[in-house]
Amino acid sequence: MRALFWLLAVFAGAVALAIIGRGNEGYALFVYPPWRVELSLILFVVLLAALFAVLYLCVRIVHHTLNLPLHVRAYRERRRAEKARDALQGAGQAYLEGRYARAENDARLAFESGASRPLAALLAARAAHQLRARDRRDAWLERAAESGDPMHVARLVTRAELLLEDRDYIGARTVLRDLHGSGPKHIATLRLLLRAELGARNWEEVLRLTGVLSKRDAISPALQDEYRSQALNELLGALAGDPAGLEARWRRVPARVQTLARVALAGARHAATAGRASLAREIIEKALAQEWSPALVDLYGVAPAEDVRVRIERAERWLLDHPGDARLLLALGRLCVRGELWGKAQNYLEASLSFEPGREKHLELARLFERLGKPADASRHFRMAAEAES
Repeated sequence: MRALFWLLAVFAGAVALAIIGRGNEGYALFVYPPWRVELSLILFVVLLAALFAVLYLCVRIVHHTLNLPLHVRAYRERRRAEKARDALQGAGQAYLEGRYARAENDARLAFESGASRPLAALLAARAAHQLRARDRRDAWLERAAESGDPMHVARLVTRAELLLEDRDYIGARTVLRDLHGSGPKHIATLRLLLRAELGARNWEEVLRLTGVLSKRDAISPALQDEYRSQALNELLGALAGDPAGLEARWRRVPARVQTLARVALAGARHAATAGRASLAREIIEKALAQEWSPALVDLYGVAPAEDVRVRIERAERWLLDHPGDARLLLALGRLCVRGELWGKAQNYLEASLSFEPGREKHLELARLFERLGKPADASRHFRMAAEAES
């Protein structure tokens, strides 16, 4: 398109020059005795312009010739930069494709060519780590550190991730805490720190970080429940010999978290083991008021003698809302056995068995009939328990 424009401009100029020259009678006279040269004015202007063009072209050729080394050097620099960019792009692609040896080689070329040296060093470190070449990995991380500050955060995050993969949780935690101490706390680094605290079994920090990430909607509800129940299970288990301390620690758990089924299950189990039956009953009742859980119902059926009557009354109220719940009927049967309410116990156990056959119901009935002095019925249910699938 540009060539066409210039061609049209040249033709237009020629036409304009012809029109002007047709009506122009001027001339240019050059006298150098004994010679005399007379030219039309138009021809003189054309020759003058051509002379200027030739002189300009000669000057440009001389200038370019004198600066030829600079042009060659610039060309080589451009070629080197292009190769470095291609090598860096190839390293990233090879790493994502899982070709780690190729990724490290391309990253080395990019690093040696001077293109994004810190980034190339980090790519090479990650590739070397995947190749289980720990010495080369550490050497690349050192080179990344020597290349300057712009990649400071990326370098620390990379080091933390690699330490986590090596299960060096203490080292990863130290790196991430240093990073958070000198800059903002990003979601990605908070997730890494949560993994490090889990590996280091620092359960109070696990609870805190889970809460922070849940507020930012950066962790799935299933993982929230899992981490919280695991952390509280460990924390309360460590207080098994200190019932008062266990209850105090449970009271510090947010009310919303206390009612989560998995968290409540862990809390109730440890409270029962520590002899805090009333606390265990309170935990289960609050959780079941929020969400019905068969596991909590089963645990509710295990009670000390002094707590049985209260639990039976509450469970019978639940039965009005869950009349066909086999787990609740089984729990009621066990509670009635513990409270020596033999008739009610048999009725609840047989009702549970009618809704959901299973080995544990037959075993409970067999033990009940043994207590009632009915060996034939006990033997029948023991046999049926042995034949049952679950």
